[in-house]
Amino acid sequence: MRRVVILGPGAAGKSTLARRLGEVTGLEVIELDKVFWQSGLVARSAEAWTAIQAELAARPGWIMDGDLGPHDVLEPRLKASDTVVVLDVAPWRCIWRAIRRSRERADFWKWLWSWRRSYWPTMLREIEQEAPGATLRIIRTSADADRFLSDAAPPGVSG
Repeated sequence: MRRVVILGPGAAGKSTLARRLGEVTGLEVIELDKVFWQSGLVARSAEAWTAIQAELAARPGWIMDGDLGPHDVLEPRLKASDTVVVLDVAPWRCIWRAIRRSRERADFWKWLWSWRRSYWPTMLREIEQEAPGATLRIIRTSADADRFLSDAAPPGVSG
């Protein structure tokens, strides 16, 4: 496991899992929200976002955490990945976390509400197409996340 993509709806715990996985593996964690959004929460163009991801994906090892919904271009990071993790967390949990963490824009709530119906099937097709050799892990619970981290840890290191 050297190139990990973490996807899922907003407030599912992607960044938390990425940080914990980075601690266990020593891999660089790249929080895509911080790279993608420009000042004033302006989205990058698809062309610019594709080029930026290609540069990031060329690095020898990384964990890229982020799912930018309708703004995202998954291909560059999926093609370079050897592991894809999807957080399939209950919508009520994401809503609760999002309310607790900050104020969100209307487009965030629309994306969160429609993630399972609209984005999940498309994302799975893209994973199949762009990362056919990657290991796919679907995490639904905290126990699933703990098992994943335990499996990812080098011998003698606990997650």
